[in-house]
Amino acid sequence: MKNSNFMEVSFKALSINEGFARVCVAGFCVQLNPTIDELGDIKTAVSEAVTNCVVHAYPKHNGSVTLRCEIDGNDIKIMVKDSGIGIKDIEKAREPFYTTKPDEERSGMGFSVMESFMDRVEVEKNEDRGITVTMYKRIGQENLQVGNA
Repeated sequence: MKNSNFMEVSFKALSINEGFARVCVAGFCVQLNPTIDELGDIKTAVSEAVTNCVVHAYPKHNGSVTLRCEIDGNDIKIMVKDSGIGIKDIEKAREPFYTTKPDEERSGMGFSVMESFMDRVEVEKNEDRGITVTMYKRIGQENLQVGNA
């Protein structure tokens, strides 16, 4: 039988909760027996996605972030969703070094970082408001690559 499970948590879009999100995802992923590197990759990608919500989604008020993880076999799917102001041009926002807040010393590398640590990243506008970033990673790829060397 395939390993299948999910978890979902919502929290206030505050920078202090970025660490909470990392720990939640890491704790949930442990059931897949990831390597330290795989776990680090996932935690870094989640940090970037949550930080984007905190910094960009709610410029005039505090909103919430929903984090959902789904496991199917050795694959993990992580969704980070906000109900904020959204992104006008998603393709532009995904370009390295593009930022809407250069005065705050933002590097504009959030999506590039997510893409470098995960197998696939999708960014979609929600039907009502905000953005959902969906990230995918297969756990155990490093072990497969070493075995095929």
